[in-house]
Amino acid sequence: MTPPLILVAHGSRDPRSARAMAAAAAAIRGARPDLDVRLCFLDLSAPSVDQVIDTVAAEGHSSAVVVPLLLGSAFHARVDLPGLLAAARSRHPGLDLVQTDVLGDDDRLISAVRDRVAAAGVTMDDPGVGVVLAAVGSSRADANARTTAIAPRLLAGTAWSGVEVCFATTEPTVSQAVSRLRADGARQIVIAPWFLAPGLLTDRIDAAADEVAPGALRADVIGDHALLVEVVLDRYRAGIGSATIARAA
Repeated sequence: MTPPLILVAHGSRDPRSARAMAAAAAAIRGARPDLDVRLCFLDLSAPSVDQVIDTVAAEGHSSAVVVPLLLGSAFHARVDLPGLLAAARSRHPGLDLVQTDVLGDDDRLISAVRDRVAAAGVTMDDPGVGVVLAAVGSSRADANARTTAIAPRLLAGTAWSGVEVCFATTEPTVSQAVSRLRADGARQIVIAPWFLAPGLLTDRIDAAADEVAPGALRADVIGDHALLVEVVLDRYRAGIGSATIARAA
């Protein structure tokens, strides 16, 4: 049997998040109807990682590729998920589970955000546009630095006046990012989420933007963009290419 693709999303109390991830999973199935795609969540949403893995094992699969639907390699990707998979391997010694890299700052996801910005109602050649790239934020300075480094990559190929990164949980804030863009000559602000799905944190960013830039346009989250589908399937192929899965498949 072809190894199933197990998508692991973060999970949220906000039902919009699970719906967005379900739409992404549906888009992946649409691109690869031959592939068995399962969606699960690390926390707060169902089904859980354990539930999906136990079902895969009960159905007789000998291997599966686990792709984290995460933009950063933080605690969930480095500690939580590996711990869950280690416990699952103990429960199911005949099931080979390969965890792939997170989605990360893949160039295609940055292109997807650029598409979302354009879809919000601006053109690539408008020098009056300033984009606030809004991300979660981390307690680790190196993680925030990696996110900040996305800004010039998002700006590349456009005539926009600038891209400034802000964080929902730390500085720089939305207000600081908007001020910098206006100082650089931006007349139209666009809030662009560096998020896969909407939720409480994107709402927090929108509320802050309402106060400092009430006329700002809002780009959609990455969601089920076709380029996200490409990245996920590339991660799956990389997992299939691992030595253990190659033997199992």
